[in-house]
This record gives sequence, structure tokens and C-alpha cells, in this order.
Amino acid sequence: MMSDSTFLPQSGLAQLLTELAAGHRIIGPQVEQGAVQYRSLQGAAELPWGVRVAQQPGSYRLQRQGSERAFAWANGPQALKPLLFAPRESLWQVVKTAAGLSFSETLPPPERLAVIGVRSCDLAALALQDRHFLQGASPDAHYARRREQLFIVAVNCSHPAATCFCAASGDGPNAVSGFDLLLDELDEGFLLTPGSEAGQQLLAALSVSGVTPAQRQQVEAQRRAAAVQQRTLPSSSLAGRLLELASSPRWQQIAERCLACGNCTAVCPTCFCHSEQEVPQLDGEGSEHLRQWDSCFSAGHSLLHGTPLRADTAQRYRQWLTHKFDSWHQQFGRSGCVGCGRCIAWCPVGIDVTEELHALCGDEA
Repeated sequence: MMSDSTFLPQSGLAQLLTELAAGHRIIGPQVEQGAVQYRSLQGAAELPWGVRVAQQPGSYRLQRQGSERAFAWANGPQALKPLLFAPRESLWQVVKTAAGLSFSETLPPPERLAVIGVRSCDLAALALQDRHFLQGASPDAHYARRREQLFIVAVNCSHPAATCFCAASGDGPNAVSGFDLLLDELDEGFLLTPGSEAGQQLLAALSVSGVTPAQRQQVEAQRRAAAVQQRTLPSSSLAGRLLELASSPRWQQIAERCLACGNCTAVCPTCFCHSEQEVPQLDGEGSEHLRQWDSCFSAGHSLLHGTPLRADTAQRYRQWLTHKFDSWHQQFGRSGCVGCGRCIAWCPVGIDVTEELHALCGDEA
């Protein structure tokens, strides 16, 4: 793939953003409230230049480094999910009219978004979200409206966090598909690789040059180094394995630490559980049907006829981990985890899913 690459100097990043802004609202990484988060981007100066992120179980800390790179961090608390599967949105409304009740779907307005800084693990998560929301008999119109307007500028990970295990899950750290344009960042600039016709058209508008052998070698070494990660997964397939461990005492041991706060599901780029509710108008003239993110850790998630099927934390954690790493294979033919490590870093008590999987399966990490 690198044979298709060209070189853009660091100063040319402003031109890339200008070209994107001609037809899109740009979303890019910025430092906000102590974390790297995706926000509307006005220019290259707003990117997190010189920022690194140290992540450990239950810990996420920004660090300032001498290297003036914009993408020398692994990930922030959110991936692409909030941009496509909104945390809270209206699905339809009903109002009283002289003829009776009138129902109308409330689709989001079409908006062309360009997101820069997307990592390979989040591209893998996007592919899973696409399969859930877009495939099948009834594609989700709200998700589809946003997805069809999305332009993705991916960046290969050069500084994976200690919590990352995308190499073990097979989802990184280097992107191979699912992007419109791919960047490999070096100190002096970027190697650019198109991944779609739209990406090729953008590339044609930029002032780029050929890639030197030294630059190519730097990128190859950087890619190899990023694939060396600390955390691993059990060596044998987890499909069907965790279901057989439903009575393991390890679940109760985890529950003694777990707060059932739902942080892991909120930051997970593949979780898609949600709840729906009616919000009536105070004057009784109408109502709005809302959808919002939910979590299998919440008390109401498994509520059936007034009785929760999973009444305690041990059962809820078992449901989450078993679905994510085991029964997801039955739905999508692969694990529901892309190895981003967010659930490890953003767990208040530092529960490490890779550690728990090794303990449950009797493997050494």
C-alpha cells in the first residue's frame, strides 16, 4: 500500500484541512477537559501538537513531549460512535391534529463530516457498527443518514498506549481499509495513502512530493514498533469458551471490584445497546420517542415483566464480557472487541479485561 503514498510536509496540513473544509464540517482531535477528544476543528493550530497520553488501568493522563507531532497519542475516550449512533436522539414524534394523531419520523439533517485522526481499531469498530445498523431487513435510517456523509482521514498509530492490544485482536495498529485517506506521521510531515476515489481526489488537490527511501524506512520501522504491545489475549479462540465458564467463581471476584457504572460500555466503540422512552409534552398535545445509549450494567437493561434477569453485578459483568468476546462470534463471525483498551483506562477501579480473560481461561498473560 505504501507504494501509492506521497509526502506532505507538516506545513501542508493546513492545506489538507482547507480542502476538507470546502465541503465538510471537520471533526478532529483536541485537548479538552484533560483528554484528547473529537470536536469541531477550525484549523491545524487546534490539534494536540506535542501531546502524548499515558494510559494504565484506571488512569488516563496527558503528557507534553518535545516532539511536535499532532497525532502522537493512541486514543481518547470516544471513537466514531457518538458521531453516527447519537447518545440521545429523537426517532419520531406524534402530535394531535383535528383529524387525530399525526406521526412523523425525525431524521437528523444531512451533514457532511470529515473526521481526521481515526485509528485502525476504530475503523474496525466502525465496520462492526455498520453491520449492526445497516445490514439486515431494517437498516437504521438515523445511522445511515450520518454514515453516508462521512469522510475519514485515518492516522496509523505511532505511539500505542500501554492499555492497547489491537495487535492481539487483529485490528491494528496499522489501517488497511475503511478510510478515504491514510496518514503516517513523521516529524517533518506525513505519508499520504488514498483509500477511496474521494480520497484520491483530495490527494490530487494537495501540494505533495514523492516519498524518499529514508522516509519509507522510517514509516516501516514505526509501524513495526507500534505492533509491539504489552497486553495479549488468550491463545485459543474465545468463541464458545466463556459460555462454558458461566459458573466460574472468577465472576464473583470481578464483581467485588466492579462498580457497575457502565463506563466500559460508554467508551467502547462497538457497544450498541440502547433504550427507548416516550417524552410527552406538558400540554398533552404531543409526544416524542427518544433513543439513548444504555448499558448491560444498568439495573433496567435486563428487566422483564418487572423482574431483572441479571440482578447482580457478577451476572451483568459476565453478560458483557461473554457477549463481547464469545457470543458476538455467532452474530458477526468475530469478537466484538477491537483492542483499543479504552475499557481498561476508563474503568474507575482499573479492571483489565485482558487480565480477566487470561484468569478465566487459565492462561498466563
